[in-house]
Amino acid sequence: MVSQGKLSAQAICWTSNSLLLLDQRRLPEEVVYEEYHDAAGVADAIASMCVRGAPAIGIAAAYGVVLSVLQHYSTVNQDWRQQVAADIALLAKSRPTAVNLFWALQRLEDQLQHSLGDPVPAVLACAQQIHAEDVKANRCMGELGADLLKGAKGVLTHCNTGSLATGGYGTALGVIRSAYQRQALKVFTGETRPWMQGLRLTVWELAQDGIPVTLCADSVTAWLMKSGAIDWVVVGADRIAANGDTANKIGTYSLAVLAKAHGVGFMVVAPTSTIDLSIATGSEIIIEERSQDELLPACYRENPLVNAWNPVFDITPAALISAIVTERGVVLNPEDGGVRAL
Repeated sequence: MVSQGKLSAQAICWTSNSLLLLDQRRLPEEVVYEEYHDAAGVADAIASMCVRGAPAIGIAAAYGVVLSVLQHYSTVNQDWRQQVAADIALLAKSRPTAVNLFWALQRLEDQLQHSLGDPVPAVLACAQQIHAEDVKANRCMGELGADLLKGAKGVLTHCNTGSLATGGYGTALGVIRSAYQRQALKVFTGETRPWMQGLRLTVWELAQDGIPVTLCADSVTAWLMKSGAIDWVVVGADRIAANGDTANKIGTYSLAVLAKAHGVGFMVVAPTSTIDLSIATGSEIIIEERSQDELLPACYRENPLVNAWNPVFDITPAALISAIVTERGVVLNPEDGGVRAL
């Protein structure tokens, strides 16, 4: 564990032989980096939400494979490939909804299959390339999304989609960053219960950037739209089906319904690695459900009459989405043709 005196929004840092992850469970009160030396530790960090956000999960998992190769490979260990494969399977089980996780692991597996001799340099280069590509894609999406926000007076975002959730800069929050550099823009964020990513992470990130932000309770958003204060809702995605249906943090679907009812634009911002063309519609996306203890106060947890339902994602139909922004371009009204053209 490494304490940071200076605030930083860099969520993922590779050292010469370990992975540093900013513990997002402890923000904004503490800025602490946890250090990992094996894939099992990285898998636990993903499952326990030390690191979260679909792109960041994929990047962390890629570095987890590098740690596995570092741990197991040697010229005398004939079983190292099987041991690395077991670690990859463990990483794949850490969280089921974000497709970036599986996409990144597949890239590392492909690299391993073509590696001759010492595989460490090649897999490390592959993980670092995934990391760098994500930052570049975020910058591109930021500019494309900002084009759509031209003239907007206010935006609402949900969950956290900035540097903490990606390799750097952000997806939906990257769009807001880019738009704010061009024009005066009022930024609102909901709390994002039950993990409070909007309150704890998005507010913290924007404050570090010097961007004013207004926090509102999740239940306020319909009234906010009714007031006319916002023109767009801008969110990220953990998986996008071929028809444009989108899985994102729980509460996204309700915001899309409200936006449609109030004539507010609804923008999804995600890299193409989030698109899963093997899934025709959102009905095929596995929705992760977490422990009810994350919702229930301690006094109710032993009461057999009291339970909690805790899905952490929901599906927004393409019909409710105004635009999907990726690094390869923008799809307007994805209900008309999905995302295959990208």
